[in-house]
Amino acid sequence: MSPGMGYELRVERESPLAYAELADAITKAGFELRGSAEEGEIVARHGDTAHPVATWRGRLYGEPVSDWQVAQLARLSGTVGGRLVGEDGEVYMIRDGIVEQVSGDSRYEFGKLEEILAAAPEQWSR
Repeated sequence: MSPGMGYELRVERESPLAYAELADAITKAGFELRGSAEEGEIVARHGDTAHPVATWRGRLYGEPVSDWQVAQLARLSGTVGGRLVGEDGEVYMIRDGIVEQVSGDSRYEFGKLEEILAAAPEQWSR
């Protein structure tokens, strides 16, 4: 099952993520940070357009509506040394260049990271 609108994915880490650490890590990975230390938005570019990827409010989370956003969130979580976890405990990751969801013994592959990122961030259809 693909996450849909309103389905929150959060970045979890062993230690809390400091805003300064977040700002440094995402800038190096090519993301943009807008807002303040209290509340911000992480965006990624596709062509000339900036698309929201995650929200910062003392923690990092997103509500993806496309495979592109899931892939960007997985990239972002790795960039800050965390893991991307869904509301039901499933984990989203990039393994061997493949974006996947792992829940218990089952795996769902979204596809190759480079192909997903190259494609437009099209919303999932209902």
